[in-house]
Amino acid sequence: MAFRWSASLLCLSAIALTPASARLEPDPLAPLPDRPAEPPRTAPAPAPVQVRTLPPEPIRIITPAASTYGAVSGFAGYKQRLASLARTAGVREATIAATVPYVTQNARVVALDRQQPGGPPNSSYIPPFAPYKAEHVTPDLINRGAARFRNNRAQLAWLEQRFGVEPQVVMAIFGHETSYGRVTGNFDLLDVLATLAYEGRRRSFFEEEFVAALQLIDRGTPRSRLKGSWAGATGYPQFMPSNVLRLATDGDGDGQANIWGSEMDGLASIAAYLRDAGWKRGVHWGIPVNVPASLNRAALRTTLNPPRCPQVFRRHSRWLTMREWRALGVQPQRTALADSEMATLIEPDGQGATAYLLSVNYRAILDYNCSNFYALSVGLLADRIAAGG
Repeated sequence: MAFRWSASLLCLSAIALTPASARLEPDPLAPLPDRPAEPPRTAPAPAPVQVRTLPPEPIRIITPAASTYGAVSGFAGYKQRLASLARTAGVREATIAATVPYVTQNARVVALDRQQPGGPPNSSYIPPFAPYKAEHVTPDLINRGAARFRNNRAQLAWLEQRFGVEPQVVMAIFGHETSYGRVTGNFDLLDVLATLAYEGRRRSFFEEEFVAALQLIDRGTPRSRLKGSWAGATGYPQFMPSNVLRLATDGDGDGQANIWGSEMDGLASIAAYLRDAGWKRGVHWGIPVNVPASLNRAALRTTLNPPRCPQVFRRHSRWLTMREWRALGVQPQRTALADSEMATLIEPDGQGATAYLLSVNYRAILDYNCSNFYALSVGLLADRIAAGG
């Protein structure tokens, strides 16, 4: 998913959805001033007051601690924060009024988020890749993808020329994400994003995506179209709303980027994402290889410490050229990378099983979904699609 990766949020009737600057209420915790003595009823009228105009005080946006809304007024109160964030981002008041008051929490979303796969805390155990591959590189996905690849060859060639991305990889992501458009998700996107933001595990991320979803409505996306996965991804590419804003692309030439209804728009948007993630034109994602038992893996261990997905990249070796890998006895099972291309090694099923040398374009697939199992299965599905089944 390009994300694919949400939390929920208050009744705004209490604040009537007016701008923050218009809601200047007294602080209920402030001490009450001493009440002045009531003037005599016969007192003369006071002299006119000289009014001095002061420059407006700059608006200060105060971000409360993560637990403030939950502790004070729960999800209903948290929706006030979402409305405020939307206003700050320039979302129209009409859009806020038509959406935020009606957002609800989704308990199913929270349960699914907490059931994400992962080993025990501090465990170094990594499951083998083979079972995941069998589930995600299936004969059905291969055959349907290959048929689409043949039937849309001209359009896919145009995508490759325009974006420089291997069209079989684009098709494989489409198949992996939505089974070629069959399963795009039926969760209400605003409910999902608000729920995951309120849950708090990745609050700032999902708050930004919630606001981006409102911006999509501002730009003309029908509210009813904002359906997707429990993680907040939508459309054929399974983009997060911010990626829809940035990268949704017209692929069928009708002047609109409809990633929910046009397959070619969806494919073009996936290609745009991969190019944006650094795809290098004319380079294959990777190749299967045989690794000699004598290979000194300790000497090839990476020393990089990336800020994003460190556990994913820790499974890769350091970079060597294909020529250098061959000199170490690593034998490609087929030719797909030039001798001068840089590649890293991964052994997803352990020593003695098929390993893979991965080019820079594998990293672009990882950017789409930061999982070695995901990226490997997309690459292998792409190869089978291009081979015709």
